[in-house]
Amino acid sequence: MNFNLTEEHMMIRDAARDFARTELLPGVIERDNKQEFPNELVRKMGELGFMGIMVDPKYGGSGMDTISYVLIMEELSKIDASASVIVSVNNSLVCYGLEAFGTEEQKQKYLTKLATGEQVGAFCLSEPEAGSDATSQKTTAIDMGDHYVINGTKNWITSGGRADVYLVIAQTDREKGHKGINAFIVERGTPGFDIGPKEDKLGIRGSDTHTLQFNDVKVPKENRIGEDGFGFKFAMKTLSGGRIGIAAQALGIASGAYELALKYSKERKAFGTEICNHQAIAFKLADMHTEITAARHLVMEAACKKDAKENYDMASAMAKLYASKVAMEVTVEAVQVHGGNGFVKEYHVERLMRDAKITQIYEGTSEIQKIVISRGVLRD
Repeated sequence: MNFNLTEEHMMIRDAARDFARTELLPGVIERDNKQEFPNELVRKMGELGFMGIMVDPKYGGSGMDTISYVLIMEELSKIDASASVIVSVNNSLVCYGLEAFGTEEQKQKYLTKLATGEQVGAFCLSEPEAGSDATSQKTTAIDMGDHYVINGTKNWITSGGRADVYLVIAQTDREKGHKGINAFIVERGTPGFDIGPKEDKLGIRGSDTHTLQFNDVKVPKENRIGEDGFGFKFAMKTLSGGRIGIAAQALGIASGAYELALKYSKERKAFGTEICNHQAIAFKLADMHTEITAARHLVMEAACKKDAKENYDMASAMAKLYASKVAMEVTVEAVQVHGGNGFVKEYHVERLMRDAKITQIYEGTSEIQKIVISRGVLRD
């Protein structure tokens, strides 16, 4: 498998890197402290085509491949994982879901605005009692003929307080189990749809995370995605691609922390020489670089499989499992390389360490990834 980047890929990577350094970096600490959603930056990312990276240009997207998506995600995540997760959810879960499984009318009405960043999307699967166990949906959608009535609660929703369009997974027929689940498009401001307080999180604090309440929310029949009972398959197929985005995010967090640690080790002196010359630090850097390289190969392999239209379920699970592990290990070591300064916000590595943890949890915990991988291994 050839992972050499084309000239176009390198241009896309460089554009994302330049945007991250010139636009995301200046206010990243303040946004983290204030839990501030980057509205203006989302608009700029939309103008650059980052909010609809893989969407067909006829729907307002950039028409790029998954490799490009991974490159953009890594560069943004080196600087600001809060901004990159907004990009990931909008691309992998919302835009992909609508483009792959929505009707032409749904694409024209919703996808065209989401792909340009004019609107932001949210994906609503998790519930208080249905996180990893996605089949146990308590949110219901009762078929009333020409519309559905949705009742229930969704939590941990990325961009939950800022989104304009929400893809909501709900149970229509409990007796059918996972075959009785549907996916719906719900617009912000629909009567009965309420947004709860923002979550006060450990990391990705600039990302808007909320609990959502649905109280007799009427959704027209034409807002159901796919055939009746397709909701669970829709969620699983969408999440499989989403894991590539989060794997790339984890890779970027690790890469960003490593680059900061490497730079610091060449500047900081102890015992008469730069600390990179001490074997204890040099070996840390060697381990960090090796783990990041291995993670990058897994992420790129998953992206290549998706672009080749091969089954990438197992590849994306392996990429997310390993890259998120590497993100945690590398960021902890980056703080250690910085010593006391690593515990201070202005050096950025403490934020990257806090941001890394969520990559082992959302869009399927590490334990869920192992279930996916083991099933693939046993099936083979």
